[in-house]
Amino acid sequence: MKKYGAEFLGTFWLVFGGCGSALFSAAIPPMGIGYIGVSFAFGLTVLTMAYAVGPISGGHFNPAVTLGVFAGGRISSKEVLPYIVSQLLGAVAAAALLYVIVTGNVEPYVFDNTKPGAFAANGYGDLSPHGYNLKAAFLAEFILTMFFILIILGTTDARANGKFAGLAIGLALVLIHLISIPITNTSVNPARSTSQAIFAGGGFLSQLWLFWVAPIAGGIVGGLIYKGFFSKE
Repeated sequence: MKKYGAEFLGTFWLVFGGCGSALFSAAIPPMGIGYIGVSFAFGLTVLTMAYAVGPISGGHFNPAVTLGVFAGGRISSKEVLPYIVSQLLGAVAAAALLYVIVTGNVEPYVFDNTKPGAFAANGYGDLSPHGYNLKAAFLAEFILTMFFILIILGTTDARANGKFAGLAIGLALVLIHLISIPITNTSVNPARSTSQAIFAGGGFLSQLWLFWVAPIAGGIVGGLIYKGFFSKE
């Protein structure tokens, strides 16, 4: 239960910090943090929780990471489903609190789920921040998640300097967001996509499948590549 609690809190912090920065701070003139700030916010959430609770659960905070790490032979099959459930619960709890906060402003929160980025949700086509189509979105999410898993497995390998694993993983997530916020608003994490789509509704829910399939496929491929080519065995 300590592991599952750690995954709940870690995923909660990722969604609350990352999506919260997008909702509250990204576009406020003249001091808005923009894409760069949001990218660092997501990276910092993972970096901080990797050191805080990573020693307990491994610091996945992401179903695609859990399945990628499983494909890489690092966790047992019996842990996969409880990890994913814990991550989803943490993400949805964070999104619910974000909704309460963002709608508590004196000025009514303008919520238009026909436009990209509503409630920091992920999308493609008309719901992509810069109009990228389904194929582009799928490729970006697949490739970025695959490399994210390779980085995670490599930096946490017994042969690596584990003291710097959290830093490398957090910075990798910053880079991933810098690349793909314009494409999909960056997912690489089905739990993060699900929590925001639930509250955004509309077309974001019908597009949610991509943000499960592409990251999970990329995560599994990344895990298999590391296990097959780079593991010590």
